[in-house]
Amino acid sequence: MKKVLIVDDSMYMRTLISTALKNTGRYEIIGQAGNGTDGIEMALEHEPDLITMDNILPDMIGTDIVKELRAEGITAKIIMVSAVGQDDVIAEGMANGAQDYLVKPFTGEQLVERVDLLF
Repeated sequence: MKKVLIVDDSMYMRTLISTALKNTGRYEIIGQAGNGTDGIEMALEHEPDLITMDNILPDMIGTDIVKELRAEGITAKIIMVSAVGQDDVIAEGMANGAQDYLVKPFTGEQLVERVDLLF
């Protein structure tokens, strides 16, 4: 099973992402973080295969977190999941090391489909 870290300040989104991925039987949720600082710490500690990353967090911006994770040597696949869907923000996330960018709102099925494409 692929290990997944969810970084999102919304409990609703963390639950939606967790439930959708766990229900496939292919993904194990190894941690959930409500802010960027905790997300970075968890990524360094648990070395997930996949990180879902919100872009607007209480303490940091997701695109900056992606850049920092890559600088720290984290090789996990990263899918940005955010309500911020402007082309320049999406391009920045991808340039900083994300593999995909999914704009909210989305369904659990849409998320699983995109995540499955990464593996």
